[in-house]
Amino acid sequence: MIENHPLVSVIIPVYNGDRYLAEALKSVVQQTYQPIEIIVVDDGSTDNSANIALSYKEVRYIYQSNQGVAVARNVGISQSRGEFIALLDQDDRWTPNKLSIQIKYLLEHENIGYTLAKMRVFLEPGTEKPSWLKAEYLSEDIPGYILGLLVARKSIFEKVGNLNPNYKFGNDSDWFFRANDVGIPMVILPETLLYKRVHGANESHKIQSMTADMLKLVRSSIQRKRAHNISKHQ
Repeated sequence: MIENHPLVSVIIPVYNGDRYLAEALKSVVQQTYQPIEIIVVDDGSTDNSANIALSYKEVRYIYQSNQGVAVARNVGISQSRGEFIALLDQDDRWTPNKLSIQIKYLLEHENIGYTLAKMRVFLEPGTEKPSWLKAEYLSEDIPGYILGLLVARKSIFEKVGNLNPNYKFGNDSDWFFRANDVGIPMVILPETLLYKRVHGANESHKIQSMTADMLKLVRSSIQRKRAHNISKHQ
């Protein structure tokens, strides 16, 4: 049982996500943990996403012109009031106990900056398995370095910084690299807390651009470590 429940801010960026957004929001509203605030940042959608978001009384809705998911996430974080930050993509969903499990761990381990967990990947009916998706990812739950599993103390964003919009496809991986580079302690919990949907419109399908982003952010991480080591020995 969690006493003195701190507020958790849940950030959901959306761009033309009306096909799945209601399912994502429902999985947040049904969390066993309270209190939460839900911030939906609409990144210039032209479909029915706004109406879906506004149909939930729990949602704080923010609209911006299309600037990309990293900017949308940063806007949500900047507008959040919670002690903890959690993020969810428009096409994924949480298990009902996700926040309860992760917040409980963070409250019991004050030295830990953020937690991740396991996820279950599933193919949207009618979607062919993309070449990048390993078969075992569909048959077993796997640990995930993805933002949909992240629950973090808001204070660590001051040390790590915001998501970098220069990485269109790798801004989440870049953030995790930077968190590691500045020494933020983290834990991957054993529970499966996220259902990760794979469908034809996933950003992950853009594999060449993703690979280019990954190479850039790995180089950046190496350069940061070198600079840190040089400054340490001066």
